[in-house]
Amino acid sequence: MDTDRKISVHPTAIVDPRAKISAGVEIGPYAVIGEHVEIGSGCRIGPHAVITGHTRVGANNRIYQFVSLGEIPQDKKYGGEATRLEIGDHNTIREFCTFNCGTAQDAGVTRVGDYNWIMAYVHLAHDCQIGNHTIFANNAQLAGHVHVGDYAILGGFTAVHQFCHIGAHSITALGTMVLQDIPPYVTASGNSAKPYGINAEGLKRRGFTAETVTKLKRAYKTLYKSGLTLDEAKKELERQLAQCQEIRPLLDFLAASTRGIIR
Repeated sequence: MDTDRKISVHPTAIVDPRAKISAGVEIGPYAVIGEHVEIGSGCRIGPHAVITGHTRVGANNRIYQFVSLGEIPQDKKYGGEATRLEIGDHNTIREFCTFNCGTAQDAGVTRVGDYNWIMAYVHLAHDCQIGNHTIFANNAQLAGHVHVGDYAILGGFTAVHQFCHIGAHSITALGTMVLQDIPPYVTASGNSAKPYGINAEGLKRRGFTAETVTKLKRAYKTLYKSGLTLDEAKKELERQLAQCQEIRPLLDFLAASTRGIIR
């Protein structure tokens, strides 16, 4: 532990002396910090939080009480490998969230990017890859190997099947059950999830012009309302790309999808 810098550790907290704690970190009562943990500057760790495993937490994160970060995967194949959890900067992680480390069967690391707002009781299973500026409402639950793109929003009690990908700027409604991939920009709802247009309001808030939103609505109609097969829709979207470069993330997502997209 770096004791040469100003660090505030409550007397009841248990911090392994081999943990790497940076300047300005505050660690609350009864928190537990393991030996392989790195915590960046300016982080605030709430009471009873447990951070263990090979976990690296970036700078200026607010981690609330009773959070568990870096625990071993809930995967019977896990054999004690030194897999990791990596969390970026400026994230808010609310009460009772659980993030597991990765597995040797995947990249070996669970990753969370920057500026994410993660509400209470969210679970990120092993090998999940979370982008930047996402919002996970209370009780969103991700199985293993799930990827979530930048600015995606998961409504409360959204559950995501393993290996699913959720595209950037998409949004799910309360209680959505995700069994296949959700393309970028799409609004999804239901059990199982169905598409309900694009996330127009979210795109406007992020600075997308009215013209671009209109063209993305056209792209959505091409994919979901035109009666075209998926391959035919992809070819039409390629033609539309010349007038709207924001269609490129949608095309790239469709090309990479292995589980198929919600229909």
